Amino acid sequence: MIVYLDTPQNLETCATQLGGLEVEQLFTPLTRRAPQNPRAYFAIDNGAFASFDSHRFVNLLAIHAPRRDRCRFVAVPDVPYDARRTLEVFDHWQPLLPEWPLAFVCQDGQEHLPIPWAKIQALFIGGSSNWKLSPHAIACIKAALAMGKWVHVGRINTPGRYESFRELGCDSCDGTGLARYDHMREKLANAFHHPRLDFAPASPAT
Repeated sequence: MIVYLDTPQNLETCATQLGGLEVEQLFTPLTRRAPQNPRAYFAIDNGAFASFDSHRFVNLLAIHAPRRDRCRFVAVPDVPYDARRTLEVFDHWQPLLPEWPLAFVCQDGQEHLPIPWAKIQALFIGGSSNWKLSPHAIACIKAALAMGKWVHVGRINTPGRYESFRELGCDSCDGTGLARYDHMREKLANAFHHPRLDFAPASPAT
């Protein structure tokens, strides 16, 4: 499972700290960092979890448009923790983002609403921690994988959570802690290279 990092640190160094896991660069309207490798694959988040700024988001897409063919997905603007409002926001933004591989961000309550499968190339598992680890989120993941969609999981910072979603077959993840802190990347690597008896993957069903 690819780890996406929005960080000023060297991505090759981060990959080493992560025990050799594959790392790619995540771009957000909040930081707007320069590409470390313009030819590498990347993804774009919308920054809504912190504070969405439409002008910064559109500007970010314009900056990366010349290398759009290397983009795994763009997270279409969403409303954290609210699936119904997120679906409405998606309907507004989707026609404005032609030619980009779009990711629909699932939020709490998604199990009661449709997912616009025909309009997306990826599914982004957002929402609260409780919902993200629920059977409802797992069902969304399994449906996406059955349709051949890319599956990304947001806010993954612990070894157990990483392993749980990796075992489900998710393609990528991100985490603010993994992006910011050396010790969190090293902790994730150590959990797999030097497992302890008390280490076990966190169950997404709890």
